[in-house]
Amino acid sequence: MDARALRDDSVLRRWVDVLRRHRVYRDVFEIALVALAFLLYFLVRGAVVDRQSEAFANANHVIDFERAIGIFWEPRLQEIVLHRQWLISLFNFIYFWLDFPLIVAMGMWMYFFRRHEYTIARDAILLSGAISLVIYTFFPVMPPRLLPTGEFVGTIEKYNDLSYQAQSLGAFVNPYAAVPSLHFGWAMIIGGLIFVTMRQPLLRAFGLLLPWAQLAAIVFTANHYIVDAAVGCAVCVVGLALALAMQRWVYPWVGSRF
Repeated sequence: MDARALRDDSVLRRWVDVLRRHRVYRDVFEIALVALAFLLYFLVRGAVVDRQSEAFANANHVIDFERAIGIFWEPRLQEIVLHRQWLISLFNFIYFWLDFPLIVAMGMWMYFFRRHEYTIARDAILLSGAISLVIYTFFPVMPPRLLPTGEFVGTIEKYNDLSYQAQSLGAFVNPYAAVPSLHFGWAMIIGGLIFVTMRQPLLRAFGLLLPWAQLAAIVFTANHYIVDAAVGCAVCVVGLALALAMQRWVYPWVGSRF
């Protein structure tokens, strides 16, 4: 048997070993968490989807705030990509494929091979998501691409066949969830985990670049304002802090009693 076959056999044995040690109740718990997260999102979406005028007014508040502090750069920034098809394709790809699909892929890998880091990331994402749901409920904001002024172009809807706004995915989408930007906040969490858990230099570099690439993508695709990224960062930092606090105090307390 050659070296490659031995490696393949070793990897296969490792997977089988992990699956044998795996306890079913953990899988049930993870599925329940995801189902609850989707249920909460549907409830919030139903509560804000018909609040168009309020979302438009709040978007103007965000724009006025950016103008006041001198960072309303979104129209000029989008002009950079609108006449360059390769940039449109690049940032559309980053916005769509390096968000939820990447989170799922990383989550599956960490679930089996990096359980401690997985738990921290899961809790940070769920907690930051819960905080964001509260903000979406009380402060719905229309994203730039939906503004009736026509100042922005939704590049994903215009140039891609598949997007989060596609008709088949419409039931999953909150159209007024601009603030905070979890695209950016979760990219920070996932990018940090890639940097911490991986040893290959290229993968670690990818982890460092991911949040900045996503920041550019959310602006160039007209899905978020710059302020949205700052709020998304703050929300996810709080979520990560709470996740670490759970590791320090909550889980040991639960483990000592059950």
